[in-house]
Amino acid sequence: MREERGKGPTILATLRSRIAVSEYPVGCNLPPQRALAEEFEVSRDTIQHVLKELTSEGLIESRQGSGSKVRVRLPPHVTTQSKVSPGRTALGPFVDRAFARRVVELDVFTFTSESLDTHMRLQAEKIRNRQIAAPERITLRILLPSDTTELPYPRARTSRDSPASEAQELDRILQARTREIIRRHTSCLRDAVRNLKTDGLVPDVEVLVREVPLVPTHKLYLRRGVEGLIGPYKIVARTILMDDDTEIDAWDVLGLGSTLIHLVDEEGDPNAVGSVFMQSWQEWFDSCWHRYDRG
Repeated sequence: MREERGKGPTILATLRSRIAVSEYPVGCNLPPQRALAEEFEVSRDTIQHVLKELTSEGLIESRQGSGSKVRVRLPPHVTTQSKVSPGRTALGPFVDRAFARRVVELDVFTFTSESLDTHMRLQAEKIRNRQIAAPERITLRILLPSDTTELPYPRARTSRDSPASEAQELDRILQARTREIIRRHTSCLRDAVRNLKTDGLVPDVEVLVREVPLVPTHKLYLRRGVEGLIGPYKIVARTILMDDDTEIDAWDVLGLGSTLIHLVDEEGDPNAVGSVFMQSWQEWFDSCWHRYDRG
């Protein structure tokens, strides 16, 4: 059972991916538990554990006898095109546009890399299935909070009458869980992209991860000199399901499905809002990248 439970994170990431790209659109029911168990070759207990996690994240709602329905409202979808207007968008189309180029260059500042992991693995699958042309080069730079940086979230929600030691222990457990999520998704992302080179599909691949003593209040995605996305992390109250099936009420931030503001560099107009946005945030990213270079 322990070995099977180890498949849980992969199943969870796969279902998140399908929700993110609207394979399971808002209002749609997920396949029955029996069908999911057969697809992933696990027991229904494992599927139930995954669905409970999706429910705690607010992505789905489950009712007895009615199955599990997608409830998350993703930002408006923007189709891939050479020129995209400023406004709100989702991460998927942004990554699609990046991988439509012969050279893929992305700079990212994020909390856990969970959303990025989802979309990088989707692109890797598209390349392997020849759904998109393989780029000549992929360069990915990621800034993540360091292990030595105290995280303000997630934090346990306890009553005022609860002993301070109880809250501290719950915070320790939640922090350890978050660190593991960061490590797991960063490792999965790195492997998915690097294996494209190992398997001879993409000639040049570089995935660089740098830990910094900063905790993101927002997520930032940049295609140098082209376009960028920025969006705040909203702190919400939710119940977090642990691997041992215990639950902890916590204050946490959710990234998947969050609103991202999209701005593009306006060629020929350095004073345009999009151009100023791109220049200022690219300079900020580069300054952090070089300041915290331990090499």
